[in-house]
Amino acid sequence: MLAVLAPGQGSQKPGFLTPWLALPGAEARLRWWSVLAGVDLVHLGTEAGAEEIKDTAKTQPLLVAAALLTAEQLPTYDAGVIAGHSVGELAAATMAGVFSSEAAVTLAAVRGREMAAACALEPTGMSAILGGDPDEVIATIEAAGLVPANRNGAGQVVAAGSLPGLEKLAAAPPARARIISLQVAGAFHTPYMAPAEEALAAISAGVTTANPTRTLLSNRDGAAVDHGPSMLQRLVRQVTAPVRWDLCMAALVDLGVTAVIELAPAGTLAGLVKRTIKGIEIVTVNTPDDLDAARDVFARHGGPPPTHEPHPQFSVVLSTAAGTFTPADGLVEGAEVGDGQRIGAVQTPQGPVDVTAHSAGTLAEWLVTLDDPVAPGQPLARIGDQL
Repeated sequence: MLAVLAPGQGSQKPGFLTPWLALPGAEARLRWWSVLAGVDLVHLGTEAGAEEIKDTAKTQPLLVAAALLTAEQLPTYDAGVIAGHSVGELAAATMAGVFSSEAAVTLAAVRGREMAAACALEPTGMSAILGGDPDEVIATIEAAGLVPANRNGAGQVVAAGSLPGLEKLAAAPPARARIISLQVAGAFHTPYMAPAEEALAAISAGVTTANPTRTLLSNRDGAAVDHGPSMLQRLVRQVTAPVRWDLCMAALVDLGVTAVIELAPAGTLAGLVKRTIKGIEIVTVNTPDDLDAARDVFARHGGPPPTHEPHPQFSVVLSTAAGTFTPADGLVEGAEVGDGQRIGAVQTPQGPVDVTAHSAGTLAEWLVTLDDPVAPGQPLARIGDQL
């Protein structure tokens, strides 16, 4: 199974989009998205220096546009799993069919502008903690009054919050850990970003969504999300919530992913995957010269291309967590199911996670039975099955 990954803020490099403009239609695409974003994406991706593309208001739409531009050159419909890191989730949601590329770029622009404005309200920052005992690292972060804003796996956690709190952390770091102060505008993915979340929520209310057409993982908890409106709500909430990339990588393992492709500007997520998941094939796509290698991986690890032949229409309910499945009492094949109805629960070490239907219809088939072990994104039931 193949996963396609979209990187987040901090992965950008000066001039990284220059070689892509040689492809037919690429520059026109970027200029159209520039109108929606309110920034010159062509300039930012080709001529702007490192300092200019560190500006959150410019970086976020640039990264989303770059991932989408890359994805348009690949058969992403063949990917079994899609995931993005932080703002990269907007590109991931587009590749999974939740909303259009125009919506993704527009949301990224609003997100970036509003997060930059929130950073200006109060002096805050972020520091990376490398190594140390995971439990001790989290405890030390919280004792300093900070938030573990990014749990990236591979021994990397990012703390965020007030500058005095970061100074306290630096003065008394966890044992066997190294702390690196990050040159960022403020404390992303913390309650300090509440004004940005509120602004993004107001804009997102006008976005039309569809249910994902492939397994789409969420930074919130590594869950596979099968409902478009729910994914959009998660994307808004993620502005103030920690990024759990460690759980997304755990889901890749649970799903049996055998290869990953990271879209431009690639490298950061590929490095985390390489250090965390053994025996997985990894391809980074940074220039058009990398496309042949990526297409080869799609051919060997991807699924079959979609068919345009008439086929029965039904929705598949997916598990959002790892555990064992318990169907709802008395719910049998052939029963009518309502939109939003609870059809069962996944029993996890943290407690039961309800599974709900996101469309009304007939329960055509259970795909698992009582106490079957399930992974995030695993199909549980089919609803509908009429042409």
